[in-house]
Amino acid sequence: MKKGIFAFSLIAALFISCGDDDGPDVEITPPRLLAEVAPENDAEIQEFLQTHFYNYEEFESPPAGFDFRIVIDEIAGENSDKRPLSEFVDFVDIPVSSFELLLDEEENDIPHRLYYLSARPTNEENDAVKMAGTCPECFPTVADSVFARFEGKLLDGSVFDSALNNPVWFDLAMFQDLSQGFRGFTEGMPFIRRGEDIIENPDGTVSVENFGVGMIIFPSGLGAFNRINSGIPQYSPLIFTIDLFTLNNTDHDRDGIPSIQEDLNGDGYLYDDNTDIDSEIVPFANFQDADDDGDGVSTREEISDGNGNIIIPFPDSNNDGTPDYLDPNVERRPE
Repeated sequence: MKKGIFAFSLIAALFISCGDDDGPDVEITPPRLLAEVAPENDAEIQEFLQTHFYNYEEFESPPAGFDFRIVIDEIAGENSDKRPLSEFVDFVDIPVSSFELLLDEEENDIPHRLYYLSARPTNEENDAVKMAGTCPECFPTVADSVFARFEGKLLDGSVFDSALNNPVWFDLAMFQDLSQGFRGFTEGMPFIRRGEDIIENPDGTVSVENFGVGMIIFPSGLGAFNRINSGIPQYSPLIFTIDLFTLNNTDHDRDGIPSIQEDLNGDGYLYDDNTDIDSEIVPFANFQDADDDGDGVSTREEISDGNGNIIIPFPDSNNDGTPDYLDPNVERRPE
């Protein structure tokens, strides 16, 4: 996504009113509460889903030359008989806490509903594959990197960012950081399936067979919320249409543990997992930290044998239920 989209000001809004002779008074409007905005956004999204449709008929029976891109339109006029998006989407509730958005008012685990649609394969086909466990590597996790093209819109159809012609690599873990991107983008990607075979074309380009085509819609608490972003009004729900070509599983700190396994509390948010926060001047989440327990011995050393091979299950030298790499009381060094 374009870097400029994520530039923001920590000041939510400034209102200048007439003051005395000393000059204008400046009033800083405090951010609204997550618990107040989330249901309002959900009502907006639900109305959108009930009054709009996508080109599902083309996906069901692709015409010659179909580009397999999602097109959204309003149910009206000659389209009054179309099936609404609400009949095709599924949803997941994601807890959001105020510290993630650098808000002063403490709010914890406020549910935010993200809606998702996989047009190719369908939601139902993807669910079947996940339940069968036949292709776990087909779907990204929130910690992976993906190669995709996308378009970002507001509910009124205004485009605020786009990379439709040239796919881009995205580090989904970094996008959970509000200074890097939108958490909703990261949380929605695991519902879209990557493509299949990568084909080298005679002209030197490559193409991907049966790449995943999807859409995600999420409230502002998973997006920009109260921050001032170019083209995105405050407290705006966001829509992304996405073509997912391929993915890479990621180990950000190269400590031998995939980043998704460093989500110790299993909440899907990587930045609140830090087992040595008390020993750090500048705290790093475990997926960014090469020494997760801060004992001076790298995580990779504590999970490897003398030849650099990872030991599974991870060593627990004192048998206290905490693996050595997370236990500052054990400084395991390979023999």
